[in-house]
This record gives sequence, structure tokens and C-alpha cells, in this order.
Amino acid sequence: MSGQCRNHVSFVTVGGEYTDQRIDNFLFRELKGVPKSRIYKLIRIGEIRVNKKRVRPDTKLCVGDILRIAPIRTANRETSWQNKYNQTNIKDISILHEDDGLIILNKNSGLATHGGSGISRGAIESIRQDRPNTKFLELVHRLDKDTSGCLMIAKKRSVLLALQEAMMTKRISKTYQLLVKDRWPVSRKSISAPLLKNQMKSGQRMVVVDSHGKHSITDFQILRLFKNNTFLQASIITGRTHQIRVHCQSVGQPIAGDLRYGDKQYNSQLKLVGLRRLFLHASSLSFKHPVNGEFFTVTAPLPEALKKILDRL
Repeated sequence: MSGQCRNHVSFVTVGGEYTDQRIDNFLFRELKGVPKSRIYKLIRIGEIRVNKKRVRPDTKLCVGDILRIAPIRTANRETSWQNKYNQTNIKDISILHEDDGLIILNKNSGLATHGGSGISRGAIESIRQDRPNTKFLELVHRLDKDTSGCLMIAKKRSVLLALQEAMMTKRISKTYQLLVKDRWPVSRKSISAPLLKNQMKSGQRMVVVDSHGKHSITDFQILRLFKNNTFLQASIITGRTHQIRVHCQSVGQPIAGDLRYGDKQYNSQLKLVGLRRLFLHASSLSFKHPVNGEFFTVTAPLPEALKKILDRL
């Protein structure tokens, strides 16, 4: 689609694998190369309809639905840029595990999970572009742009729904490795603090500890103590936005390299030993596979850049 002129009305019939998918997510895949802002505008003004009716971006699709898509023109100048992006960022992704229903990626820090908010391509878009013949590829969950590590992508809608249900019912164990300021108290095994999302005037999303927020729990285990730092393992009991980062900040021990919730002076000190990113890594996932029912664990090794920081402390 990118760099081409779609100069006629087209009709797309929804297959069974896309039942219950939001129309905006369906169109992001169907209309590759078209900016998300354009897609939302087309939905809003009725240029994209389902069964001849106007819809909202969050409308769920059903098998057999017929989408009417108005003519769309995309800029030719996008093509070379997108190809360059794909060539660069597909290298930032390695595959830890793959089977008929699931891919587990090892995402690099700095690569967004998905496009949006000024980012045209993320991990999911790069994978889709690299595998144009794979009919279904959808994110099971998300990682912050600056966080590296395990990221699940479903290759079947049944796998997507099963894994998302498992996450909601806390049947997927997710662990992280992180470096924080100062020495972590041995007695602090867990942090339980409600988290509330705030939207700043700049448009940047911030999360704060607030009694009106959602119940949130993170368990911690000390992996290595340093004079002025601690290398930790964290397990999230509840999956909230920026949960580990805000919980660490709330006890005065922010994560190293955290530009949003961190300590500027602490970050400056760690730059002297070579830290150039957020020291937060999604190290492992453990769960029962929805296809074969087997329980297994996938591990993403700590990146070499972070290992070197530990060696230098």
C-alpha cells in the first residue's frame, strides 16, 4: 500500500481470524503505509464503513463483515524511508521462540512496541513488513520503548485471546532485571502502591502513586548489591503502565537511566560508566502454552551493554 495510489473504492470481507478485532487495528494492517492519523480521520468522516454503516475506531468486527474503503493516496516519498526504517529496526529484534501460534521477540531498547505518537514503525510493524505473507500478527502485550526484552506476538487470534485472558487472570509470570539507586533494603520484598495515569500539558503521559489509582503490586529480589546501586529482579503481580518504574521512584530508588521518573544527578553519574539507556530488561516469561498446554519459560539474556555497566560498578 505504501507509496501507491489506491484510486478506487475497495471492499474487504472480514475473515474468521479477525472476529472481535477492533476496526482501527484491522485497518493498520490492511492499509500498510497509511498514517494512523489518516486512518482515524477516514473512520471519523465516514470514508470507511462496515456493512454500509458508519463506525467508531473501537468497533469490533465479525466474520463476514464487509468494509468499504474509500480511495486513499499515500506519498511516494514514504516508501524509501519506510524501507530504510525496516532494514534498520528489524535488526533490533531477535526471535527467542517461535511455533505455529506464537512468536516471542527479544526487543532492543529504543525500539517502540508499535507505531503511534509520532512513531511510524515499531516492533510489530517491522515484523509484519518482514513477513508480508503471514496473515495474522498481533501484539499480546506491550513494552515501554526504552525497555528491552521479551515481547509476545500471536500468529492466531485464538492464541491472542487465550494469552490476554491468561494475563488478566495472572497466569503469566513476567520478570524483569533492573538497576536502581542506592542499596535496596533486604527487608523490602514487595511494593504495593496504587497507580494513577495523568496526562501532562505537554501531552506526555505520567503515572503517579495516588489513592484513587489502580491497585498495583511488584515483588522484588536482590540479585547483587553495590556500594551505591542495587541490581534487582522484579516480578509484576499487576500489569500497570510504568509500574516498576513508578514503584521504584516512590521509595526514593529510581531505575538507572530513567529520563521520565529518574534522578538526573544519578543518571549523570552512571553516564560516566557508559549507561546510555534505561536499565530495565524484561528477562523472562513463564506460562502454559494455549495450543499444546505445556508449561514453559522463555528467557532473554541481559544485553551486553547492561552487563558491562554491572562489571564497571
